[in-house]
Amino acid sequence: MTDLSKRSLMKVAALTALSGAVLIGCGKKEEVAAPAAAPAPAPAVAEAPKAEPLKIAFAYVGPVGDGGWTFAHDNGRKALEAEFGDKIVTSFVENVPESADAERVIRDLAGQGNKLIFGTTFGYMEPMLKVAPDFKDVKFEHATGYKTAENLRTYDSRTYEGAYMAGVIAGSMTKSNKLGVVASIPIPEVIRNINSFTLGAQSVNPNVTTSVVWVNGWFDPPKETEAATSLINGGADVLFQNTDSSAVLQTAEKLGKRAFGWDSDMTAYGPKAHLGSAIINWAPYYIKATKDALEGTWSTGGVWWGVKEGAIDMVSVAEDVPAEVKAKVDTIRAGLKDGSFHIWKGPIMDQSGKEVLAADAVADDAFLGGVKFYVKGVEGKVPN
Repeated sequence: MTDLSKRSLMKVAALTALSGAVLIGCGKKEEVAAPAAAPAPAPAVAEAPKAEPLKIAFAYVGPVGDGGWTFAHDNGRKALEAEFGDKIVTSFVENVPESADAERVIRDLAGQGNKLIFGTTFGYMEPMLKVAPDFKDVKFEHATGYKTAENLRTYDSRTYEGAYMAGVIAGSMTKSNKLGVVASIPIPEVIRNINSFTLGAQSVNPNVTTSVVWVNGWFDPPKETEAATSLINGGADVLFQNTDSSAVLQTAEKLGKRAFGWDSDMTAYGPKAHLGSAIINWAPYYIKATKDALEGTWSTGGVWWGVKEGAIDMVSVAEDVPAEVKAKVDTIRAGLKDGSFHIWKGPIMDQSGKEVLAADAVADDAFLGGVKFYVKGVEGKVPN
């Protein structure tokens, strides 16, 4: 074999060896990699504890079934439950007298863990002032009062607006020109309502006069019945009230006269006698106060809401009230809502003829809060 042949054979062998090495290398690249280990599960996130519901309590001066004042407040409580659901829990105590017993009840409600407490009558003012300093973490709300504390504020409704609208209807419907009012307790709130009712009646009938019988209590159906009967026997053919039961309307129905519902729609208690109901809707304020407490924006002070805020209205006006009278009431309502109409605008005289509000002057809330006189046309004397 020649040297050239040997070299050729050696070259072929070398190329064959190199080819094998390349094939072996390619085989290694095609091997399947081992599967990666599964990631560890993420640690479970603990759910935030559910907030405890706000406990809210109401102290009522009368029974929830009085058909008037307390019934209206309890409707407001029910509106809270519908609005806030399981964010709140409400409770109430009814028939709490305006006496030392009120302090015991309110103190007990605070001790039970209620953080928002509504006292729904004027006579709870002093008891609530005594209890509030002992429960700094509780927010107290007092209806119709005027004294406040760091954790006690007041709220009220402009019931005199409803009284005025009732007066407009009464002055238009009376045949004897004698109106009667069954009144509760001689505080400015009630005196203001008597006067506003009379001013409304005089705006359409200057000849009307108003007689008043005081029963010295908010809820006393027998006394209210007796007072209404006395007024009718004295010649009044349209009755108004500032008491809590439906007894006045029922008496008017029985004796064939006319009357109004007060605080709630009382149509069903005397459908033939009923001329309309001046109602209070507490729901808007109760919702606001609860929202304040839940959101941490609650602060002390005083609130006085009326037609403008949806707290006062005249509803269920009788069919036989003339259309022009209904239209006048609608105009008054609209004016109260937009601020263009003022009930207490001078000149206004007291029953002695003395000017208590000058011509074109508009009474401010300080004036209205201190009314202790009868306007011209109201008979009798304001009790001490």
